[in-house]
Amino acid sequence: MNIQIFGKSKCFDTKKAERYFKERGIRYQYTDLKRKPMSRGEFQSVVAAVGLQSMIDEKASGAEVLRYLAYEKDVEEKLFENQGMLKTPIVRNGKKATVAYVPEVWKDWD
Repeated sequence: MNIQIFGKSKCFDTKKAERYFKERGIRYQYTDLKRKPMSRGEFQSVVAAVGLQSMIDEKASGAEVLRYLAYEKDVEEKLFENQGMLKTPIVRNGKKATVAYVPEVWKDWD
């Protein structure tokens, strides 16, 4: 397994995700999205795995503007530019990915 956790330092679910993998002795790489955003390739991989709409944090500052964008490509670009509007944690394992705290999915990864 090659686990990557993208999150925000003050996100409770991100801390829970880290604890989940730590308690099971599974190594992971943590990246704080506010310090180092996802690369274009990482972002596209997550979009392909979970879909764009599931990645949007409706409560994030500025997220309301996404509702008014006519094209999905514009929404995708806006999210990529402002990754603070992403729901966290985003957990990747190769081409597989999840958004939010979902241990029921992670337990089946091998």
